[in-house]
Amino acid sequence: MTWPVVLAGLVILVGLVGVVVPLLPGLLLVWGGVAGWAVVEGGVAAYSLLVVASAVAVGAQVLKYVVPGRRLQRAGVPTATLLVGGLGALLGFFVIPVIGLPIGFVAGVYLAERRRLADRVAARTSTGRAVRAVGLSILVELTAALLIVVGWLAVLAVA
Repeated sequence: MTWPVVLAGLVILVGLVGVVVPLLPGLLLVWGGVAGWAVVEGGVAAYSLLVVASAVAVGAQVLKYVVPGRRLQRAGVPTATLLVGGLGALLGFFVIPVIGLPIGFVAGVYLAERRRLADRVAARTSTGRAVRAVGLSILVELTAALLIVVGWLAVLAVA
């Protein structure tokens, strides 16, 4: 194995972890690992993979916001609630490192919805919808990252 393959593999691995644990720009790191490898490796296969990986990454970035956003709009969850959830996630991250991020998000969304709806059951239902939408967003990004990794591994196997 050459050093570009090992280095790209490490960056890709960190990126995959970053998709699941949203502390790092996961998909960007996966794409960056492939892009760096393609530039160093050169050749038709490497550059073709880079073009495909770029299209997959851009498509995933669009889908990751559009699909969950539409679901939330249909469910009646306002953008302000998600912003409060984001602030809760940020606060939670500093109060309880790493695991505080999702805990803070859920708490922030619940508190915003509880205040907005003044009904515990409706707030819980709305919070569940917001959490599922975020999960769908992560799933879209993880699927794209894994597609890019499979393409990279396929090019390595053929070369």
